Amino acid sequence: MAVVSETYPPEINGVALTVATLTRGLHAERHDVLLIRPSQTTFAAEDQLTEELIVPGGSLPRYPALRFGWPVYFRVRSALKRFRVDALYIATEGPLGWAAMLAARHLGIPVASGFHTRFDDFVGHYGLGFLRSTAFRYLRAFHNRGQATLVPTEQLRAELSAGGFRDVRILERGVDSDLFHPMRRSAALRSAWGVADNELAVLFVGRVAPEKNLDLTVRAFDAIAARTPAKMIWVGDGPARAAMAERYPQHVWCGMQRGEKLAEHFASSDLFLFASITETFGNVTLEAMASGLPTVAYAYGAAGQHICDGIDGRTVAFNDEQAFVAIASDLGSRANERRAMGVAARNTAQKLGPRAVSERFAAILSELAGASA
Repeated sequence: MAVVSETYPPEINGVALTVATLTRGLHAERHDVLLIRPSQTTFAAEDQLTEELIVPGGSLPRYPALRFGWPVYFRVRSALKRFRVDALYIATEGPLGWAAMLAARHLGIPVASGFHTRFDDFVGHYGLGFLRSTAFRYLRAFHNRGQATLVPTEQLRAELSAGGFRDVRILERGVDSDLFHPMRRSAALRSAWGVADNELAVLFVGRVAPEKNLDLTVRAFDAIAARTPAKMIWVGDGPARAAMAERYPQHVWCGMQRGEKLAEHFASSDLFLFASITETFGNVTLEAMASGLPTVAYAYGAAGQHICDGIDGRTVAFNDEQAFVAIASDLGSRANERRAMGVAARNTAQKLGPRAVSERFAAILSELAGASA
């Protein structure tokens, strides 16, 4: 099997972490894996794969933390042929993804592609809203060159199928509920944040970027803080972080966090706000739930699929900003409800282990390989 992605750890974003989990899952299912990616920082020893093709890359304009791979078609085709790849998974639709798609078609290798990022929604947050329909057509043209498109929710599957995407299949996401665990709550970390015993720690985790609806997150927090003592905790980095930190110096800016440190930040908070309207899924929602943290989010993606409103969190009608603020403010003042929702959220997340996802992913690629043969 082979996996192509233009983002991969140590980059921290939903696509990179999901692709890494899927790749390791293929190894756990005893498949040899070729990973094709742009150059990144050296991996830890436990992350080394059977074989890698490292290609030249560059940084995205206005977002230097994210990279793309050059379309080195002949190098990719040679690697796929040499490795005798049976099926290929392409996670990103950039230049490297296109090169891999064309090489696979030339070699007769079946392709499953992952729909990880709503670039058609994404462009509107960078002053390019007029390109939304063009971006959607681009994504459709790319994914329809493969044999199957993998998405994490039934809602997205139905939307893409109605928009002309062919053979859209569901590959759900999982969460490591051993890593993300309420027992990682840290009084020392809360003290470092300056959160008093009677204060609420309100958390955001993700890219600090316009497409994450940051202004709405601040409005919701301000409404919470107007009713109960609270402090806003930001975990992540991105193009808007410097301006946001300058604008809101009273908030706590933690930067990027990984692994156990990230899990500790989740578990040490009291309420998770996720106002983004550009997600294909939103892995951070499951991480918050596994950490026993009640979430307020729009009713789509991970929240729409896994949060039962009023039981293990609160969901809001898509893009209803007034309701988002009101619900966040109300939940912020209800300590007993938050605690009960956190317990229920943890119970829900424990049923979403990554092993079943790995098995399903390997089965899809094996099925495509068998059909091609």
